[in-house]
Amino acid sequence: MRSRNDGESGAVAIIVALVLVVLLGFAAMAVDAGMLYAEKAQVQNGSDAAALAVAQKCAANPADTNCSTTSAVAADVANKNANDGLNNIKSIALDLSNRKVTVSVGSQQSGGSANTVSLFFARALGIPSTQLYTSSTVKWGSPVKGIAPFPITVSICQVRGQTGVMQLLQLHGTSTANPSCNYGPSGAAVDGGFGGLKQDTGVCGATIDISTSEAGGDTGNNPPPYCQDTLNGWAANMTAGKDVIVLLPIFNSVTGTGTGAIFGLTTFAAFKVAGWKFGPTGLPYTFRNRSPDVPAALECREPCRGIIGTFVKYVSLANGYTLGPVNPDGATVVAFSS
Repeated sequence: MRSRNDGESGAVAIIVALVLVVLLGFAAMAVDAGMLYAEKAQVQNGSDAAALAVAQKCAANPADTNCSTTSAVAADVANKNANDGLNNIKSIALDLSNRKVTVSVGSQQSGGSANTVSLFFARALGIPSTQLYTSSTVKWGSPVKGIAPFPITVSICQVRGQTGVMQLLQLHGTSTANPSCNYGPSGAAVDGGFGGLKQDTGVCGATIDISTSEAGGDTGNNPPPYCQDTLNGWAANMTAGKDVIVLLPIFNSVTGTGTGAIFGLTTFAAFKVAGWKFGPTGLPYTFRNRSPDVPAALECREPCRGIIGTFVKYVSLANGYTLGPVNPDGATVVAFSS
């Protein structure tokens, strides 16, 4: 006959065993959940990168072999975002008419099934693996609404057919770098194909909405306020050998002059900045980059107000723009889509 103490000991042993099972279950959940969290982050990075890569290829050239449901570049960048170099392209869905691509990427372990992850502690509970994959959708197009980071607009005749041509775009006065590129009355601030924009309150840039097809003007004679940090940042990047590429709104019509000018806007174009003069000599309002590719004739000296640089074909990852159909005169932006 067992004593009362023996019975109590047996009960305690049963309770301890049950607690250990519960603790083992929690350990399985904690360890496997942590592993799954880390694995999902790699898979998500893979699908994001793959979708961006395919969208950039499609934006630059829809006939590119990597703008396809079998894109090699998608597989490459997806794998590079996994710690072990293995991710699986589950599917690529292209919608060229709506300029959109969705890429699904799954986990891939060496010797394992595609889109699944092997579990450790949960295996003891009869759950050897689980499916893991993510999807990312990216769209592309030309911006139709967003912030012009610097309050200027450029004529379409300075852009169309001028890709790669170094230009001085003058803002104020009638002495122009391109005298045939005028809109509006002679002597207007838009002579030379370059005009100032009314800024948003308290900031350097100006909100542009192509759908309204108009934006208010500014004379451009004085430096735009609130732009010191922007210009100092441009100068620092250029001094460090980095490209400064900004998206500028483009106009094809104008009425009025100076602060009464109203610009008809069509798109945003990418401009690689090489120098500028917006006010008194010295930073931030004057920056002369005398690199070999900037001819001395394009220097903007007093009383000149203008910007030096080159329009470039550009696929941007800029944020904050509403996108429309690709405009052949404008830049193309790729962005994540819901």
